[in-house]
Amino acid sequence: MRILILCTGNSCRSQMAEGFLRSFDSRLGVFSAGTHPAPRANPNAVAVMKEAGIDISANTPKNVDIFVTEPFDYVITVCGGAKEVCPAFTGIVKHRLHIGFDDPADAVGPADEVMAVYRRVRNEIRNGFHTFYLEQIRPELVGEGQI
Repeated sequence: MRILILCTGNSCRSQMAEGFLRSFDSRLGVFSAGTHPAPRANPNAVAVMKEAGIDISANTPKNVDIFVTEPFDYVITVCGGAKEVCPAFTGIVKHRLHIGFDDPADAVGPADEVMAVYRRVRNEIRNGFHTFYLEQIRPELVGEGQI
């Protein structure tokens, strides 16, 4: 099963979602991308994922264009703020979903408050994608005889 997770910068939320989905089931082909990829993964996202036992430090933001010719079972957008425009994916997709989250990169203030926002969003992503895995992905894998 192939899953593409999209956001604008592909440096934070989509990277965390990719990391969690990979941790739930190593058989999944999970990728993430953005319409305007950042130069590197967000260091705060890397730090809070490390706290959760998942290393995304080697992940690099990618442009969605590199995936346009590839088929996916699911394409999931994770943008959540009203001011954000979720990227569109024009490739071959069986299911398109939106599971939105606040952008922790918008957090301002003292470092401890900013990191608290990253941790909250990380936990929301873990919970949202775990529910998605249990309710949608796992039953499909069972139905295909992969579990």
